[in-house]
Amino acid sequence: MSTISHAHRPGNSRQPHGQRLWCIRCRTDQHLAIDGIEQPSPPEQELVEVSYTCGGCDFLYAHAATVAQAAAIINRPGPARTPGILQFGGAYIHCGEPMHAAGSEARSIYAPMSTGQSGEPVLDVYLRTRVLKCSCVFQMEIPD
Repeated sequence: MSTISHAHRPGNSRQPHGQRLWCIRCRTDQHLAIDGIEQPSPPEQELVEVSYTCGGCDFLYAHAATVAQAAAIINRPGPARTPGILQFGGAYIHCGEPMHAAGSEARSIYAPMSTGQSGEPVLDVYLRTRVLKCSCVFQMEIPD
């Protein structure tokens, strides 16, 4: 995580200054795909915590950036990048649109254990999940 500094403007007002979204290996921002955007803790006006991947070298990054810096990557014109999931707050976005809840499931995370000739029943462990779907038929389950 990077430290966040502020640039000073005339009139003694402060404007947030986030770290540039950039791949240090490829030395470009042309292959970046944003994976997640969250509010920093503590909240700072116009700053977000951004996690992103470089499609050129598959390197991962996460740091504070301004909303404008993140929007410049998300709103870049051109062909769609590798399809993925963007987590924005509590919403998940795939194919450029928010995914919608399509039910819930209870999944067993049972792992058989054996310690010999024990006649005791093995207890199952269940995890509740939400099923999210996209109009392109993509779906995923996340813990509830």
